[in-house]
Amino acid sequence: MPGRVRLLIVDDHPLVRRGLCELFGQDSGVEVIDAVGDGEQAVSAVMAEEPDVVLMDISMPGMDGIEATRRLLAVRPETRVVMLTSFADHERVMEALDTGAVGYILKDAESDELLRGVRAAAGGESPLSPRAARALITARRGSRPFEELTARELDVLRLVGRGLSNKQIAWRLTISEKTVKAHMTSIFGRIGVGDRTQAALWAQRHGVS
Repeated sequence: MPGRVRLLIVDDHPLVRRGLCELFGQDSGVEVIDAVGDGEQAVSAVMAEEPDVVLMDISMPGMDGIEATRRLLAVRPETRVVMLTSFADHERVMEALDTGAVGYILKDAESDELLRGVRAAAGGESPLSPRAARALITARRGSRPFEELTARELDVLRLVGRGLSNKQIAWRLTISEKTVKAHMTSIFGRIGVGDRTQAALWAQRHGVS
């Protein structure tokens, strides 16, 4: 079909690559021209296949996605690279975009967001997952993310960082587990993480204790 987006998928996990190939295989507007497992293969594939868009994992053994993006754009700057990763902290967002990537989508994104992101990148836009965008905005204005948390959210995050369960947190703060879950959802969005483990690590790394 003329006008289809030629897509290269780069991820070191075979199951992820297979899943992405199946997802984009259902989109009549996208043609998956190759799926490779590391940065060096990505650079070679871009030179050989000339994709319109590369969906690039950041964290890979050997040459990571950021270095691969830097190298492939040096030889084919018209390629549109969209980073796909589980990380949402602003340092990784900014490093990826500064390298030349046009977008950044998190791995827990809905299928529709992935499909829209690739099509948007091919059309000259810059797709960013909402949490990634929030992290980037926070970094650009020079504030610390935890300064946006409410006092109660800080209480919850502090206890998450100490390894307490929702039930234990609810008991400690004299609130319901439902309220704890609501606070957790808000916290994830404010600090740019995707799950409880990442939130606990974030709390420890930023001295929320």
